Amino acid sequence: MESREKEIGVVLADDHNVIRSGLRAMLEAERGIRVIGEAADAAGAQKLARDRRPDVLVLDLNMPGAEPAADVHGLREAVPETAIVVLTMQSDPRRARELLRAGASGYVLKQAAERQLTAAIRAAAEGGSYIDPELGGKVAQLGADPVEALSERERELLRLLALGHTNREIGEKLYLSVRAVEVNRAKLLEKLELQTRPELVRFAIANGVIDAKRDGA
Repeated sequence: MESREKEIGVVLADDHNVIRSGLRAMLEAERGIRVIGEAADAAGAQKLARDRRPDVLVLDLNMPGAEPAADVHGLREAVPETAIVVLTMQSDPRRARELLRAGASGYVLKQAAERQLTAAIRAAAEGGSYIDPELGGKVAQLGADPVEALSERERELLRLLALGHTNREIGEKLYLSVRAVEVNRAKLLEKLELQTRPELVRFAIANGVIDAKRDGA
């Protein structure tokens, strides 16, 4: 008797009904793939992933309530058997690297979904990874890990800022004046090409400087 191929269970998370419907139709036309749930926001995606334990979660970055790097990192810890494929319009290679470092197994651009999403899902389900080929080249060109270029003092400053400490509190911990903290903070953000605290928090989580679950960021 011929053995039946194991189906890949997929949860789709995107806040646009039309996009979800199109993705479902496309995926269910593929042999060995079955959509077992849909979510329209970040909270729903997290609940479905925990409740249904899909093989692959296809995750849009711009859903209501989403903190992409933290969400990916948290889900990989909470549901390690579920691989995450990011599906997005965002073609910034730095963003792609951030999500892959946070634990995503795939990064596919929406405009290429018809050509690439199925391959990304199959690769992720088998424990591999997939990134849009053109974008992958740009990620490779980004060069060395930006955290490795930081001094020990800069890494500690990054950690404290990401955890929400005030300039005065940081100054007390690092034996610096408030003014010195402000100057060093500005230099650090410029060096990392970041502008806001949410961006800094996402960067710190994605690069292992803080742990969202352990540190409560």
